[in-house]
Amino acid sequence: MALLTTGNSFIRGIEKSGAVAVYAPLEGGYEGRYQRRLRATGYVSLNITARGLGDISAYLTGVHGVRPPHLGKKDIAQEAAVGPIYYVLPMASSQLENLPPKSKGLLLWIIEGFILSNEEIQYLVNLPKQEPRIKVVVEMGGERYFRWQPLKEVIAA
Repeated sequence: MALLTTGNSFIRGIEKSGAVAVYAPLEGGYEGRYQRRLRATGYVSLNITARGLGDISAYLTGVHGVRPPHLGKKDIAQEAAVGPIYYVLPMASSQLENLPPKSKGLLLWIIEGFILSNEEIQYLVNLPKQEPRIKVVVEMGGERYFRWQPLKEVIAA
């Protein structure tokens, strides 16, 4: 990798395919440089982890219910024995509604993407087709140098 990189080919790759898989050196630092370059070109970045997402489509684009841990306290004869349900706004949809006027779109940067199933990766590939203002970057693992490829090629492999 060059000492100073502009990230133009990375940005073009994201805009062309909509969703890319990233392999970065494990010592870190490269991801932040590319995120900074994407923010400089007009994208708003949302960093999330793949661990504990549950249903990705509900988490990103649909209102979904969550049950907080009961911590040993149970309601007796008031609600369900497993606790109340709290409804949470969708992360990506609510961020899209609040984008600045001159923004190019929303960039979902998902770390620890190697734990995602093929169906979840397929959903992330199709998400930019459903909503063109959303771009997806999934960190799929480590590599000796920073490289990326379209996310649909990861499923094919």
